[in-house]
Amino acid sequence: MNENQEDQYLQIQNAARLGGGQGRIDKQHAAGKLTARERIGKLLDPGTFIETGLYVSHRSSGFGMEDKRYATDGVITGWGKINGHRVYVFAQDFTILGGSLGEAHGRKIAQLMDLAYQNGAPLIGINDSGGARIQEGVDSLAAYGEIFYRNTRASGVTPQISLIMGPCAGGAVYSPGITDFVFMLDQNAFMFITGPEVIKAVTHEEVTFETLGGAVMHSEKSGVAHFTAPDEEALFNQLRWLLSYLPPNNLTPPPVIPATDDPQRLTPELKTIVPDEQNQPYDMHGVIEVLVDDGEFLEVQPGYAQNILVGFGRLDGHPVGWIANQPGFLAGVLDIDAADKSARFIRFCDAFHIPLVTLVDTPGFLPGSDQEHDGIIRHGAKLIYAYAEATVPKLAIILRKAYGGAYIVMSSKHLRSDYNLAWPQAEIAVMGPEGAVKIIFRNEIKTAEDPGAAAQERARQYREEFANPYLAASRGYVDDIILPRESRLRLIAALESLLDKRQNTPPRKHGNIPL
Repeated sequence: MNENQEDQYLQIQNAARLGGGQGRIDKQHAAGKLTARERIGKLLDPGTFIETGLYVSHRSSGFGMEDKRYATDGVITGWGKINGHRVYVFAQDFTILGGSLGEAHGRKIAQLMDLAYQNGAPLIGINDSGGARIQEGVDSLAAYGEIFYRNTRASGVTPQISLIMGPCAGGAVYSPGITDFVFMLDQNAFMFITGPEVIKAVTHEEVTFETLGGAVMHSEKSGVAHFTAPDEEALFNQLRWLLSYLPPNNLTPPPVIPATDDPQRLTPELKTIVPDEQNQPYDMHGVIEVLVDDGEFLEVQPGYAQNILVGFGRLDGHPVGWIANQPGFLAGVLDIDAADKSARFIRFCDAFHIPLVTLVDTPGFLPGSDQEHDGIIRHGAKLIYAYAEATVPKLAIILRKAYGGAYIVMSSKHLRSDYNLAWPQAEIAVMGPEGAVKIIFRNEIKTAEDPGAAAQERARQYREEFANPYLAASRGYVDDIILPRESRLRLIAALESLLDKRQNTPPRKHGNIPL
């Protein structure tokens, strides 16, 4: 290679790496956003990124497109490492045609997805795009279809993670919607099918970008976003934390780290965290943080369906998926959103061999016509399906209340949980004692001299005779009754015995989960 060829090579390389040019880079920075290349540089371990398709550009003409050809075609693709582990990553470049997706842009992403699938490594997509490239017409739509197909094929095979770090509109939202986890920036990130202007034109409703599809809305109301962060660096740190719990694919066990927390550690704090009074609220976060190694718990969807908690924490170095009712919010009842949130999390953990621990303290399902009309039967059935379908090790502790259908749903032995424990104060019954006696002893209470005192006495008797955990244990529905301070060491001992669990499933194409 002569000097002219090397100079030409360097000029082309430098121009390609400038994206849409310095002016557009400055605008990106002025909007408080990093460029696509800067994002990849901050996310990956230094010096590990290998780029693919640097010289790719679109081949369309018309609408002035023949004069708007840029290297990369608005998306940077390649692979690198995070904490020493390989990941495949694409980052849409808003400085080139607004990061819009055309035929070549979509083909680059699809080819990267094929590499991630074939090599068994996580796929991370950094989304910052105006959506489909209108000038390329149906070719843009076809490119989206190819991406959606690959998202679906890779589901349950390799972890797929979407980072929303700018606009994400129209067809672009469905790829993140299929992926396992969605991260959103608190500012500058939006997701919606139709934007505010279209909504105003069709329905005359005036909405802002933020209220329509911002991070707060998607993390608290729609449940689309699993994590939010105030800035890009915080978002990348959250992503690294999440990846530390996940295997690279469904054929590799989850990453075990040397334990730094004593597996024999007792947990006497639980006696004071959880009140003896059955109706007194408390924060289940405190229970989980006492049980997990070093108090480290990565909560998933913390702002959505807060009556149930899901997330990742370790036991003796092993990653575990935690599902827990939250008595500090709506008394820990199960409702439509809680069922959807926990069912999806359970199915992810099952796909990637992550054991499940369930902490039970719930009075049942939320009553009300709205819940019934919106399909609590169908949504609650998703949670039943997820637990029953899961073949990973499943452990559960009943802390206080486990009433009615909620007792069955929350990882009961009847759904093939492997090891179920209860605390001595646990109440397991068709319904709470107060409600039960009003039905069983209705006439007696009505005719008593002091109906209130009669109801209290009957409730006390019901609690002692029927709602205590010893009756369930005598039937084999609970494996053991333990003191709260024994909870962590008993969970670790049970998990150790179950790590090699194998369970055959019936031959079938797939089940029909009640979507």
